[in-house]
Amino acid sequence: MSVLNDRSAFRNAILGGVPVSKAVTLSAATLPAFTVAGGEVLITGLWLKVTTSITTDGGTVAVNNVPTAGNTVTLVTATDLGTTDTVAGSVVGVDRAATAAPSFLRGGRVDVNAVATTGVVNVVGASSVNGAAAIYVTWVPLTDGATLTAA
Repeated sequence: MSVLNDRSAFRNAILGGVPVSKAVTLSAATLPAFTVAGGEVLITGLWLKVTTSITTDGGTVAVNNVPTAGNTVTLVTATDLGTTDTVAGSVVGVDRAATAAPSFLRGGRVDVNAVATTGVVNVVGASSVNGAAAIYVTWVPLTDGATLTAA
């Protein structure tokens, strides 16, 4: 009897496929990261890989979905990643302990399980945040034909 362990098939079954990524230079601005088209998608995982250290005291980062119709939804609440430096190479996941939207957490989890609808998923910097990161998401379509692509 053979036992096959197809890592790709396992990841697809759990998280929804190959991660989509977008490199962003963090600033006190709203930066489009992903475009959702054709309906709703479930963002199953979300994390950052810091490529240039985040060092500004009080520099916060958040993620939201701005739909073409409807209310803006906070997917990850604004989190200070700069007061205690987040150095290049760090992986920043999410902290699911929050009662509302999760916050970022160095070494945190990836499971977000948030619905995003047709529109844009943004990285939102505030308080003069600095540094750079790649943001990654895994997702599955909830509406037939829905897609998520890097903006």
